[in-house]
Amino acid sequence: MFLQKTIRDRVQVQGVGLHLGQACSLTFVPAPPGTGVHFVRRDLPGHPSVKVEEAQVAATGYATTLGGAEFSVATVEHCLSALSALRVDNLIIELDGPEIPITDGSAIHFLEAIQKVGLIEQDEPRKYCYLTESVFVEEGDKQAYAVPYHGLRLTVTIEFPHPSIGKQKLDLDINEQSFSRELAGARTFGFLKDVEALKARGLARGGSLANAVVLSDQGVLNPEGLRWPDEFVRHKALDALGDLVTLSMPLMGHVVLYKAGHDMMNKLVKKIASSNRAFKLIELGADLSEQFRL
Repeated sequence: MFLQKTIRDRVQVQGVGLHLGQACSLTFVPAPPGTGVHFVRRDLPGHPSVKVEEAQVAATGYATTLGGAEFSVATVEHCLSALSALRVDNLIIELDGPEIPITDGSAIHFLEAIQKVGLIEQDEPRKYCYLTESVFVEEGDKQAYAVPYHGLRLTVTIEFPHPSIGKQKLDLDINEQSFSRELAGARTFGFLKDVEALKARGLARGGSLANAVVLSDQGVLNPEGLRWPDEFVRHKALDALGDLVTLSMPLMGHVVLYKAGHDMMNKLVKKIASSNRAFKLIELGADLSEQFRL
């Protein structure tokens, strides 16, 4: 809790990319203290890399994409959510293409890969982004805000005019145990009409009932059904945790989202990062009463 962490050894996750539908792999690689989290495109000349930070967010439609005109990394939020919950500070994530394996549409395979090799503490203290003021963004009926809190907590509310979803709310303190138990297995979801439109544009070629919950106008098409009755809001919380890693420092705060997706999370993270008054950097293990004095 006090020191930075990385993983003990390399570990790989394989699968297919959601949009290209091609086989792809991801390799988690240990990194020295102070490195942060970086994606590396091993398939490109020079093995270019992009740091996971809000300035590198290139797109937020349907998923979060990092990078720029020269290269990008798509659908990063699922694997990053596991790093947020496990408090992994330093990591190199090697890719053999532009997409991260979609696996089953959740974060469980990324979590289990990291748990398999284990984590190791490093000889450098972790600096937390400790909120001292509330930060709020709003767009139409969508809201995202963060308030001071001695830990990391998520409150997420979604509302869809669909009989299988409706209004759902989740409120959860985030740690390795709660993430593993309540969020990691929640799959991404989409509507059949949207999937068909994406495939008509040459996208979502790798999408299937094996890696997403798909809904028709009547209900869930997956023969096995849902993993939780409120799996939809659980996945939105998972996504939010992944997007939170772009803050580039672990947050101590309570994040509250209402109808907010990747775009609103990106706006919230940018506002936190750019507000010198809203947070201070603290190291746990010192005189906490002094550090928490607002």
